[in-house]
Amino acid sequence: MTKNTYQKILFVLLLLAGLFAINYWVKPSTTENETDTTGTNATKSPTATIEPDVNHQYIDAANNKLTTKKPQTKASTEIILNSLDQLIELFDSLNYNKQSWDAGVREVPRLTFNSVSENWQKTSNEIPVQVKKMVFFRLMAPLILLSNENIILERKWVKQAELTDNKLIDIATKYKVIPDKQTPLTQDLRKQLLKRVDIMPPSLVLAQAAEESGWATSRFTVEGNAFFGQWDFSGNGMAPKKQRTELGNYGLARFNTPQASVEGYMLNINTHAAYLKLRQMRQQLRYEKEPITGLKLVTTLDKYSERGQAYIDSIQQMIRYNKLDQVDAAYLSDGAPIHLISANNQASSTDD
Repeated sequence: MTKNTYQKILFVLLLLAGLFAINYWVKPSTTENETDTTGTNATKSPTATIEPDVNHQYIDAANNKLTTKKPQTKASTEIILNSLDQLIELFDSLNYNKQSWDAGVREVPRLTFNSVSENWQKTSNEIPVQVKKMVFFRLMAPLILLSNENIILERKWVKQAELTDNKLIDIATKYKVIPDKQTPLTQDLRKQLLKRVDIMPPSLVLAQAAEESGWATSRFTVEGNAFFGQWDFSGNGMAPKKQRTELGNYGLARFNTPQASVEGYMLNINTHAAYLKLRQMRQQLRYEKEPITGLKLVTTLDKYSERGQAYIDSIQQMIRYNKLDQVDAAYLSDGAPIHLISANNQASSTDD
């Protein structure tokens, strides 16, 4: 072998050694000190595990958890309905019916709608009770699961974010753990926030929505998407026919959509002092790894209504009679979102 050949082999070996050294020394520095999307440095200790940015995590509907696997983007579909029969046909086409439910299927399509039509209010007494209940529960369940899905995302962020993270501060302000965005967060405040940023069992939300809205037939539900009888003292609420002067200038809170009403109810439950016992029980259930059910949490709602224990008894009876506890095991479909539009409401908005 010639001297020139030896020099070429030596050069290649030195080159490979150099590349290996660069790879060895550069890699650790890029994983130990990373900058997140908010611009704050997140330094990792050798034993720490920092979860991926929530912006790159997605809901695994079947397991009600986050996943790093990105789902296929599916555009929302709008469907105009001219009758109750068409709505029921849609439920059947989505396998969202009694037959599937009795077979143990707990998948719920991603359905939303803008409002309750006046026609529903006018003709509800003519609809068989079982049909009226079925339609109400099947339209409201997706809204509840969607609201819980958003809360799961918020809860995930609260668990992993740095205390100075802007989004975490926004969540803490939203849930009234801090009075303003200038108040610094602490680990103790994070623990308080986790007690508030948590789901509500669908069985309880469905029963209360039915009770408070009269199966979506009340004036407040039709006029302002008020499904839960929340009060509004801002002066912008819908005034009841019999105003109680001792309570001041109050009305029923109005919402732009039924989805907003559900989200408003959940935020109210998760922040108001009157429902501290519910949040404490829910936290204890999580600690003991017990399921969070409507029949358990409803026992804490003695302050939701002036009826007190009678109200609790009524909600419990509704959950049991309608077997709503089964809905606590429901999950959202991976299918494309569907937005329902009533032809009656569309016609009235066009006339305006």
